[in-house]
Amino acid sequence: MNHDVPALLVKVGPSPQNHGCLGALRSLGRAGVPVYAMVEDRFTPCAVSRHLAGRFVVPTTGLEEPRALVSALLRLGRAIGRRAVAVPTDDESAVLLAENAERLAEWFTLPPVPAALPRALASKEGLRRICIEHGVPTPRAHAPADRTELLACAQDLGYPLVLKNLEAYTRVRSPVVTHTTVVRDEDELLALVGPHEAPSVLMQEYIPPTDAEDWSTHLYCGARGTPRAVFTGYKIRSWPARSGATTRACARPNPGLGRLAAQLCRRIGYSGVADLDWRWDRRDGLYKLVDFNPRVGAQFRLFESGQGIDVVRALYLDLTGQRIPRAEQSYGRMYVVGQLDLLSATVDAWREHRVPPAILPRRGTERAWLSWDDPWPAVAESVRFGGMVGRRLTRPLRAAHD
Repeated sequence: MNHDVPALLVKVGPSPQNHGCLGALRSLGRAGVPVYAMVEDRFTPCAVSRHLAGRFVVPTTGLEEPRALVSALLRLGRAIGRRAVAVPTDDESAVLLAENAERLAEWFTLPPVPAALPRALASKEGLRRICIEHGVPTPRAHAPADRTELLACAQDLGYPLVLKNLEAYTRVRSPVVTHTTVVRDEDELLALVGPHEAPSVLMQEYIPPTDAEDWSTHLYCGARGTPRAVFTGYKIRSWPARSGATTRACARPNPGLGRLAAQLCRRIGYSGVADLDWRWDRRDGLYKLVDFNPRVGAQFRLFESGQGIDVVRALYLDLTGQRIPRAEQSYGRMYVVGQLDLLSATVDAWREHRVPPAILPRRGTERAWLSWDDPWPAVAESVRFGGMVGRRLTRPLRAAHD
């Protein structure tokens, strides 16, 4: 790999414990690429990685005007001093880069994705419409306009149902839920929505775990949606349990699902890195698309080809004019997010009245935080995680004192 061109990891909003960002940093850094990162402070896991060429403390909130964020990125480009490959690590940064690509082109190299497409894909309602237009199965869903429609949609879908924040920036500006949430009844629904008269949520059909399997496809697509690297994997556990982000997954072959994802990207002309979440519904035998993340997925390091190419390296090679080696996906790899996987395994065992399974990673497992050649991010994450747990445990005491 010719690694003369630097890369910048872009993020919008507070997410200091973004292990996808750390994975991208390590992947490119180990290949010799000078990697720069936007960080919330000097002690985030990314900020203390040995693979980091430079950090920029830019504690964004997601409430900033796009013009201000673009100006900040241009300042970072001038500070790097060379044109860099920009790597989006969250939906908001993917939308920002695509919609302002022309202005950012002076300092950054970006995939030629249609400007409005990442926002449409990151929108839960936008994705639903794209799936309908292109004949891709997706769970039944509604985006209610007001509280009256909210209750009517709930009756149509039936309980339990799944509730998601509707748009890319909703989660950082005015989230209705903190993550994908399973709602059991009307009282729980109204408690979550609160006083919002026009809640920005998507209500989605619930597919029970007994009738489903969770799969993912990670891709890099070049110009005009041409798939250049396609990977498939199976989600074993998540946190929050059964509804949140992946905490343990395995790389498994699924050629049909890989073709389905690649065909969709080609039809819509998507270019760049993508992380697609699917739920296989045993009731009708269909893979249903539940999320399309137009950026680096948190667990993308699960996936590699036989020549060590992941989607971030494929992006870098393509945008710097280099050939992406053709090789088959390496199957059997495992990906684990340490302490969150322990929590998920414990909750699952408690719900099912059984002993928790063995959670020690087997040889060859990719860990989200721990790496013997880059130990400090795991230390930084442990400190932050411990502080978060401590604050949550003492919250009732602090509330009572107030």
